[in-house]
Amino acid sequence: MPRFHRPSRAARVLLPGAVAVVLLAGCAQGSGETASATGASPSAGVSPGAGSPSPGSPATGTPAPDGRAAADGRPAPGTLLVTDFGSDTVTFVDPARGATGSVKVGTAPYGLAVGRDGRAWVATAEGVAVVDTASRERLALIPYRTDTGPMTTGEYRGGGMGIALAPDGRRVYVGVNVPGGKGSLEVVDTAALEVTDVVPVGRRPFDVDVSRDGSEVYATNHDSFDVTVVAAGTLEPRRIEVAPYGTEGGLGSWLKPHYTAVRPSDGKLLLPFEGEQLAVVDPRTGRTTVEPMTANTHQHGTTVTADGTLLTVGTGPIDPDADAGPSLTVRAPGGAERVYPLEGPHESVAVSADGRTAYVTGGFTRDGYWDGLSVVDLATGDTHRLPAGSRPLGIAVL
Repeated sequence: MPRFHRPSRAARVLLPGAVAVVLLAGCAQGSGETASATGASPSAGVSPGAGSPSPGSPATGTPAPDGRAAADGRPAPGTLLVTDFGSDTVTFVDPARGATGSVKVGTAPYGLAVGRDGRAWVATAEGVAVVDTASRERLALIPYRTDTGPMTTGEYRGGGMGIALAPDGRRVYVGVNVPGGKGSLEVVDTAALEVTDVVPVGRRPFDVDVSRDGSEVYATNHDSFDVTVVAAGTLEPRRIEVAPYGTEGGLGSWLKPHYTAVRPSDGKLLLPFEGEQLAVVDPRTGRTTVEPMTANTHQHGTTVTADGTLLTVGTGPIDPDADAGPSLTVRAPGGAERVYPLEGPHESVAVSADGRTAYVTGGFTRDGYWDGLSVVDLATGDTHRLPAGSRPLGIAVL
């Protein structure tokens, strides 16, 4: 694939000296080591079997005021739901006033996906939690088939990471991390509430996405520099290497894929790297082209709007002497970018239904996380912090 980069970035694939000692405790490594997440605790209750949901945990905190819920009891449109990676809950957030309640889901929840029926599917270390966002209760906890080893918390914990819902709502796909080894993609039947299939993928599947027609599933594997393309019908996997900087340094490299967005116009996969390069992958041919980016910072979470606008979270510099700080990049379909500076590390991003506001989680997979969101007015660039959750990582707009 085409590759271009500044020599300074390539030279920092593996960092020397004291800087490496500090930073390589985080995202770069993919060993089985764990880092404690503050306040993490296992969820109460026993995982139910297929088709036998267990009662959910009651919501905690302040309930939403009267009149804010829809007629069917669902949260008011625009309510946010975040996964509390530093705890065992998901938290409901009013964008104007902050957290309004939490529901226990399972240890160290990571990604989440929300269906049209209002159910949220949450990837935890223990299994996939099913949450009714109207009643604010956990309906089930579906255990994984993959053996992920001892229950831990933190960046390298085993269990679910990326998660996505098929367009027809019949299947949920979750990337399961196996510390020290290759991961798996588990397929959940949303009616039976059970795992029906397991597909091998790469190492640490940070993100899972589904094509718009539901025919393919994409697992973005951080530690193996690749995306696994899985045909939804046959469940046959194909590996596409995505490494615009190469794979030098292996598990010690910072220059790996993290999150993917599926471009609405043509179904190509968009993977930002380091605020310098956007890898555009054709999942049909495996061909990758590279386009320049401008933020010059280590990048994680990404999402794309219906019109093809890409939003990407910059977590901060690998080398403070050469790289820029945390930011949110908003990239128009034609490639023009606007970069909004942020205060402190962030992880994931979601956009309001009207496209005017971005919500960026402060959870972060490494040290430096904080308990809240940055709310960004995309027209003016005005930004403010909103306290919410415990190390909030994944986010969805209800």
